[in-house]
Formats: sequence, C-alpha cells, structure tokens
Amino acid sequence: MTKLTENQVTDEHLFLNRREFIQKLTALGLIASPLAGYAGQNFTSHPNPNYQPKLSLTSEEDVTHYNNFYEMGTSKSDPSRFADSLKTAGWQVEVTGLCNKPTTFSMDELAKQFPNQERIYRFRCVEGWSMVVPWSGFPLASLLKSVEPTSKAKFVKFTSIDDPENLKGQRFRTIDWPYVEGLRLDEAMNPLTLMATGLYGKALPNQNGAPIRLVVPWKYGFKSAKSIVKIELVEEQPISSWMHIAPQEYAFYSNVNPNVPHRRWSQAKERPLGSFFKKKTLMFNGYGKEVAYLYKGMDLKKYY
Repeated sequence: MTKLTENQVTDEHLFLNRREFIQKLTALGLIASPLAGYAGQNFTSHPNPNYQPKLSLTSEEDVTHYNNFYEMGTSKSDPSRFADSLKTAGWQVEVTGLCNKPTTFSMDELAKQFPNQERIYRFRCVEGWSMVVPWSGFPLASLLKSVEPTSKAKFVKFTSIDDPENLKGQRFRTIDWPYVEGLRLDEAMNPLTLMATGLYGKALPNQNGAPIRLVVPWKYGFKSAKSIVKIELVEEQPISSWMHIAPQEYAFYSNVNPNVPHRRWSQAKERPLGSFFKKKTLMFNGYGKEVAYLYKGMDLKKYY
C-alpha cells in the first residue's frame, strides 16, 4: 500500500458544519434517497450521539477521487477512472450462516425494510490519511437482527464482489479474490457500525463501494468491505484478506490505535485530506466512549 505524500493532498473545497451541510443539500434538491430503492424517503438526520460537531467535512472531490479499491487497481486514482467497470444492476446481498432466517435481499428490499439514516464519521486509513464523510445507510445491527443469529454465531464474515471479467484489478492476484473481511458479532451489532448506501446525499459512487459497503468508524479503513454480496454469521474468526496477505501488519481487530505502530510507519499522527498539516491520531478514532467497552481487559498491542 502506498504512503501518502504531501503533493498528493489536494486543497479542501468544502468546509461546512453539519447543519449547513443539510441546508445545502435541501437547497440543491439533493435531499432525495441515495438509491432507486430509497426513492420517496428523506435524507433524514436521526439523533446521532457519536457525531462530533467540531469536525469539518472533507471535500466530495477528495472523498470520491482518492480511494483504495483494489478490484479496480492499486493506484488511488484507479477507482474513479474505472468506476464504470463495476456493474451494480440487480444487486443482491445474501445474509446466511448461523441464523434462523437466512435471506437474500435486493437493494429495493433493503431500502424498504431498513430506514435510511445520515451519519457523519471520521474515517482513517492505515496509510496515515484521514477524512470526514457524510454517509447515509442503516445500522448493520438492524439487518442482523432480522435474520435472527443463533447462539453459535460469534463472528460476521463479509464477502465482496468477484467479477474479474469487468474489474481489471481482479485479473491480478494482488489479493486472493474475492475480498473477505470480518468482525466480532458484538462489534457488528454496535450502533456505530453502518451499512452505507450513499454519501453527500447521493447514491454511493462505484469507486466508494457501490451499491452497499461496510463502515466501521473506529477501525482502519481497510476493515470497511466494499460492494458486498454476502454476509455470513459464523462461529470461527474469519481470516480477512489483509490478514492472509500480511498478518504481521494487518491483524483481525485493526482498531485505530496511535500507540501501536504499523510495521512500516507510525500511527501516532494522520493527515486529513485537504490539509497540509498532520494532527494526532485519536484512540479508536475518537469513538472510545462508544466502543472501548468492547475490548475491556484485552491487550490491545497483542490484539491489534
């Protein structure tokens, strides 16, 4: 993975607080749903105790043009350049495994069953850059509860699209395709964990993981699987793709922790996209109040 250099950081174009952002969307007529299946629903602001009002949104240009999505290539510009290669028509998400009601959902069915919400989250990449993104979607917990996990379910495994015919990055063995990620069940059920279907009040762009992706704001960005086709409740801890590639660098938990350096660089500071200066990285990316209890008693240098 490529480290961010100063000349790769573009100027910040958008500097709005949350209320101004919603007002802008309304004025521009962008309050409509992120997906066709969300048509008729409002881009509603739900009570969100984890929103941090001093955060400034990263520009939409940066968020949609500086991406990691290896299915489309390893360069940060590849996902936006080759976004049209991702085919999302007729998309379905299979939710299966150790549950009483395994179900395969169309995007329309997901939209009808799980109300759309707005969430503004910090997002930090393991490479050292960060952003603040206005996502829209629904809590993963709502989806998992609907299929009724059994008592044997301890983890959640996510599998992304596998389409080497269209996605040029999958024609190379950069990763053992398809991309796989995993969470502990209690992490997946935390209210912060989001299944995102849009950003900036619009449909989720292909380069950002359309039509549905995982967002876990207290973990490094690679834990947020994109273009998900399967969610499986399992008993054993899944081996995620980056664990398989480099377990000494990318372990299962991957919580944002400034005290645990990556093998090749420090994690103590980060550089927000749109800013020249670095700032201190916050434990759990600033969400310790909401998630620290999940790791009580764990050695976070061992379980990194």
